[in-house]
Amino acid sequence: MTVWPDTDRKIVSRYLAQLRLSSHARSVYTQVLHDFQAVAERRRTVDRKTLEAWLREWAAHWQPKTVLHRARIVDRFLDHLVKRELITSNPITVLRSELSVKQSRPIWRALASRKPDQALEALRRPKPFGSVLGEIMREHVERMRKRGYRYVTQAAWFLRFDQFLQAHPELGRKPVKMMLEHWAAAKPTHQHAAECEKLTHALTKALRHRDPSVPPRRLDARAQKEAARHFRKPHIYSPADVQRMLEIARSYPSLRFPLRSATLYAALLLAYCAGLRRSELARLDLGDVDLRNGTITIRETKFFKTRILPLTDTVMAELRGYIDTRRRAGASQDLESALFWNCQGNGRYTSTAIAWLLVDIIRRAGLKPGIGTGRTGPRLHDLRHSMVVNRMLQWYRSGINPQDRLPFLATYLGHRDINSTLVYITVTQDLLQEASERFRGVGARCLAFVDEVRP
Repeated sequence: MTVWPDTDRKIVSRYLAQLRLSSHARSVYTQVLHDFQAVAERRRTVDRKTLEAWLREWAAHWQPKTVLHRARIVDRFLDHLVKRELITSNPITVLRSELSVKQSRPIWRALASRKPDQALEALRRPKPFGSVLGEIMREHVERMRKRGYRYVTQAAWFLRFDQFLQAHPELGRKPVKMMLEHWAAAKPTHQHAAECEKLTHALTKALRHRDPSVPPRRLDARAQKEAARHFRKPHIYSPADVQRMLEIARSYPSLRFPLRSATLYAALLLAYCAGLRRSELARLDLGDVDLRNGTITIRETKFFKTRILPLTDTVMAELRGYIDTRRRAGASQDLESALFWNCQGNGRYTSTAIAWLLVDIIRRAGLKPGIGTGRTGPRLHDLRHSMVVNRMLQWYRSGINPQDRLPFLATYLGHRDINSTLVYITVTQDLLQEASERFRGVGARCLAFVDEVRP
């Protein structure tokens, strides 16, 4: 087995060859990785001290911001070496695990500081499920996932409660009911109250697995309803808004990535016309588009659902044009390659990158305040709400009873049941007007008939 660092540095060359970098980026990557390998060769090991030595050398010639940016190159390269079994572990990954830190950047920043030990200790977070109830909650999460549930949101509730208990060790000997009361009082928001209610219900089920004598607890929906009253109402984009955003997407400026404007146009089109989530957009492969039958396949998304969505002829024509543009741009034609192709990294836009770019289009359209104004204005997910409302309007105007079509709409959106779809039906003035007209044409005659037969 080849062991890194290698004397001829072919491992670095092969790694860079698979990244599809521009000539400028390749020269930067080469310099960074060769300098790092030189430090590793002098120390004859890859550990935390090697990283600190490399950071000190670069800090002598470069600004801290540049050093941290170059550290990301080294971090990804170390992950590659671990994957190829050329080194035993990535020191950054080890530190993240020890300190319970999710991101690598704070670790690099701490290592580059004057007092790395103190900086790393300041990053330390409570160990997941390390409280007095931690083992019970961990077992319950694993049990539910073995039964086929994702159980991501519920696990997050448990982890937040677990961190609270670790921060308040004096509650360790108190009854569970008192622990939950203190947790409920920790934040005064309606959302926290609703989360505490659902956490209590889930924790009761976990405790009953250990002790069947624990009485069951019915979920109280009042807290969730009260929180729903204070949710930010979705913004319903008008067809004119969507048209303006599509025009901006088609001319989106990007000198380094000429395909980006066409990509954003197609992604925005599917986000609105098909009501796709941003994660679903990011996971679309080239083979998921069936140009012959006019459908796209959304695989294994929320609720473990895979669905095949028919699209209109106009949308399919736009997708056909995008795929042709994508081919001429030199994108991979492998059916498993990303539909929304990126010439960097693994050739795929992440859901975060898609969200950032599409939100930037919303800002450029003048529908959302600029960066730095907080979580205000229309959201990307509101396109999904708008798709539902505008579809309901079209059904009303076409003389179709929307109630008969809701089960089909729920399936199209990938919902578990019709109740999830009802959340997306925002009562706008136009929708209320159409419903009133429908009642006037049907229900008013019934009322008139009752008045006639009344003695």
